[in-house]
Amino acid sequence: MAKDFNNQQVVERYDDHIRRLIPGYELMHQQVDAILQSSLSSDAQILIVGCGTGYELEYLLNRHPTWRFTAVDPSLSMLHKAQALIQRLGQSERVQFVHGETAALPTQPKFDAALSILVAHFVPHELKPSFFTEISKRLKADGLLITYDLMACEDSQQFQALPLLCQSNGLSVEQSQAMMERLGQDFFRISFGAYRQLLQHTGFEQVHCFSQVLTYQGLIAQKKQEDILTSELSGKAVFTQQGIQH
Repeated sequence: MAKDFNNQQVVERYDDHIRRLIPGYELMHQQVDAILQSSLSSDAQILIVGCGTGYELEYLLNRHPTWRFTAVDPSLSMLHKAQALIQRLGQSERVQFVHGETAALPTQPKFDAALSILVAHFVPHELKPSFFTEISKRLKADGLLITYDLMACEDSQQFQALPLLCQSNGLSVEQSQAMMERLGQDFFRISFGAYRQLLQHTGFEQVHCFSQVLTYQGLIAQKKQEDILTSELSGKAVFTQQGIQH
């Protein structure tokens, strides 16, 4: 059974568990911040898709006092925990929280960048085109998308090394074994090539990998500059026809 992010026990343990589960968790956020710093102005507006318990929000709010954020999450429990964290920081006026999906936001382009960190690998394959299309619609011209996900990997050696790396990061042998057993239930993984193709058909271009830790990869892409983007239906059709590399 896939993990229930509305379960309060799961939410309360999330911040500690994620650091053991995701190798290089802090470094990944440092890299994302560096990319944003190099690309955005001082008055940037950033969309965080799947804000979780608010770690990346806290990190970016503390480092960039003039940026503003909109944070969406379908888990009300996660959203409430993130809201409480930001309220304790005294930064609530700089963050708009939205319970639901990106589609719940107004459609006019507003954001300079969108972050989807450790989120898209939970989105079923048939929903991925609409997931990214909705993000693209809400980005300004040349807006940035940064993602980080567990990917499908043809290199079995990397796959076999993953639980060992997680164990060195603090995960128990039993926990790492359970993680590997859940991969087919909790995650909808695709290869880098399929991911790039998906983004190209949902409104993005210049798709590059900026980071990799074994089977985890970070991607950066830019919104297409043409006025009329590939429709969601078209993106879904092409993605389905070409197939997904598991």
